[in-house]
Amino acid sequence: MIAIWDTAGGATFSVKVQPHARKNKITGELGDMLKLSVTAPPVDSKANDACIELVAKSLNVTRASVTIASGQTSRKKLIRIAGMSAAELKKRLSLSLKENSDD
Repeated sequence: MIAIWDTAGGATFSVKVQPHARKNKITGELGDMLKLSVTAPPVDSKANDACIELVAKSLNVTRASVTIASGQTSRKKLIRIAGMSAAELKKRLSLSLKENSDD
């Protein structure tokens, strides 16, 4: 189960990013983290930008509300969604995971 918690100004969760993937996709859960695959290389923040774009699109929020709280140079990152509670984030992630499992 993905660990999600409330923080000042929003909700936070952990992700593990796989750069150089075939397509941008939420690939599932990995322990207490969400696993993301992005096509971008881990150069000049391209993978980070792709990660933010994928999370924003999957959760139906603006890019501006998604930030990488820590792990900018690591595959393991903490993602913060501004203005959203942990309960709402859990609901949206659950729907997104269900949609991706149907692919």
